[in-house]
Amino acid sequence: MNRLSPFALVVAGIVAVCPVKARTVGESRSPNIVFIMADDLGYGDLGCFGQKILKTPRLDAMAAQGMRFTQFYAGCTVCAPSRSVLMTGRHMGRTIVRGNSTKPIVLRPQHPTVASLLKKAGYRTACIGKWGLGTPDKLSNPNDVGFDHFFGYVDMWHAHNFYPEFLIRNGQVQKLRNEVAPRWKSFQNPGQPQAGRGVAVRRVDYVPDLLIAEVEKFVRDNHRRPFFLFFSLNTPHANNEAGARGMEVRDLGEFGEKDWPEPEKGFAAMIRNIDRDTGRVLDLLGELGIEKDTLVIFTSDNGPHQEGGHKAEFFDSNGPLRGTKRDLTEGGIRVPTIAWWPGRIEPGTEDDAHWYFGDLMATVAELAGVKPPADIDSDSFAGSLRGEPREKRWNRKSRMYWEFYERGSAQAVRFGKWKAIRKPMFTGTIELYDMSNDPGEKHDFSKRRPDLARHAAQLLDSAHEPDPNWKVR
Repeated sequence: MNRLSPFALVVAGIVAVCPVKARTVGESRSPNIVFIMADDLGYGDLGCFGQKILKTPRLDAMAAQGMRFTQFYAGCTVCAPSRSVLMTGRHMGRTIVRGNSTKPIVLRPQHPTVASLLKKAGYRTACIGKWGLGTPDKLSNPNDVGFDHFFGYVDMWHAHNFYPEFLIRNGQVQKLRNEVAPRWKSFQNPGQPQAGRGVAVRRVDYVPDLLIAEVEKFVRDNHRRPFFLFFSLNTPHANNEAGARGMEVRDLGEFGEKDWPEPEKGFAAMIRNIDRDTGRVLDLLGELGIEKDTLVIFTSDNGPHQEGGHKAEFFDSNGPLRGTKRDLTEGGIRVPTIAWWPGRIEPGTEDDAHWYFGDLMATVAELAGVKPPADIDSDSFAGSLRGEPREKRWNRKSRMYWEFYERGSAQAVRFGKWKAIRKPMFTGTIELYDMSNDPGEKHDFSKRRPDLARHAAQLLDSAHEPDPNWKVR
């Protein structure tokens, strides 16, 4: 339900009209859409979601001026499949990329995406940062599936490296001034699986700094027409190849003197930088006078990691939730999500309806005034942004379902206030949780409610569509 805070803003209409194909509604043009996604940020890592130690003033202010989604879910519990759900609007039982793999199982031009939908609607589209959607066999993969502009990492393993030797700009290699250690030289062949990974011995160009500069340039260059920007950070992920020194930052700043393990200092600096760079985006929208024309969504691709020497419990990254990245308990898939749209979203509101990454497709289609692709698993949360009554938001039409092929495999489904988990997939026992009063998943109802457990098993079975590329081993 929506709850008003003491904050108040003057509601202003959006009157700018641009001569593009995107449909306008009344006197308002189709909104710009900025989707900012952190990499492995936990539900409890932001002050506005309960973080007590690390400070996130810009994101906290964004939430105070906009809306917090308290039951928003990632597409999966690791990066590539989560992004596949986000881009296709299809849940894990039906999307193309269902795991992290070195095989070239990726989106192709014939697969509708959020980007291709908005591009056809007249939007200028960009992905800046970590594409990480499988292991593409073409460096132009993001451009091929709907993005006019791409700058960053195509390969997900490349994105581990904060000081790589190269990045990709619209299908072409852009050399940087960094140099990786000799043992990683065999991975410096762009276009090959896991290309670009490694640990730098010469550190000059810190990629997160390059990404925010590119974001600002794209917004400045395209602010006079509707645009869709997918700003996909690679923080606070670790450089796994660096082991316990994987939380790579340019400057620890105020955390350098803390009596904390070095990886936790690096993690804290990453959170500081995520907050700062999100603030830079919001400030630029204000500077250009387009903040009331722009919906900004901030979220994370999955739950918190325990890599690069970082421990999720050090800052209580999963908050009240159980589990972390690679779990289908809430800590692995429920993510902190904020929506900001001055003049449209009531300040200081909260939405506790359950949504997930797949819902972005139907939402942007509604906002842009176009028809979404057929055969997707996507409900629009545009009504929530407008402050619709709870009863209109709570009755989902599409399935929220997850599956995971590592660690012996697992499935999960959310239906109403209930969530079920089955490990391993297809043959395991059902765990059943009442999410309305047990977000920590401490009380299993499967024995007390065998009727619901049987229903959950049917939902899990019917949600999965076999795919020869993804088999339980």
